[in-house]
Amino acid sequence: MWKRGPVDTQATRLVVVALNGVFVPTPRLLAILERAATIIAADGGANWLVAQGYLPDLLVGDMDSVLPHVLAAAQGHGCSLQRYPTAKDETDAELALAAAVQREPEEIAILGALGGRIDHALANLALLTMPVLSKVTVRIWDEASTLWLAEGETEILGAPGDTVSLIPWGGDALGIVTAGLAYPLRGETLSVGPSRGVSNVQTGPRAQVTLQAGRLLVVHTPTAEGEDPHVP
Repeated sequence: MWKRGPVDTQATRLVVVALNGVFVPTPRLLAILERAATIIAADGGANWLVAQGYLPDLLVGDMDSVLPHVLAAAQGHGCSLQRYPTAKDETDAELALAAAVQREPEEIAILGALGGRIDHALANLALLTMPVLSKVTVRIWDEASTLWLAEGETEILGAPGDTVSLIPWGGDALGIVTAGLAYPLRGETLSVGPSRGVSNVQTGPRAQVTLQAGRLLVVHTPTAEGEDPHVP
């Protein structure tokens, strides 16, 4: 019944965190689950996992959104639980990410962070700035795009025609230099407010972005569904 087979945890240190947002079960999202050394569900994120035939290794939260039969299935197949009170300072998503960091991963892939309630989506994006995540590669995935925070420099893998948006995050991003994008930046500033960095176009299989100060939220949207070079 369950799709996920044995994982060589020595070969991969990818932790997948499934949140309780909107999911579309595209092949690239399912491919990430197949590569995971550990799958962590934040409360109702387990509903989507079980519906697709995947069991979390750890279920975190106050358990107000997970369906009773999903909770029973997870517990019945050895899933660990970290239960918290409903009245708490952290969201279930934050608690799940903290649990992911404790696994000392090389990369964290967040699914289900977007869609649904706009306050949850915005808060989930802001979680990328958590200091505890600063030494780990962390990306948010949905059915169309991959998102991550860039400081200093980052590389974007893809194909000609892919859409790349560079959004200043938490303040202006200074001294930005790009390569491999149709509309280049040459040491310029992207300020919070104006939309200049939205909907650039990738011209080759790789694009590079460097910046002197600040942060950019990078949103990479492939032109077509298929193998995504960012899938770990």
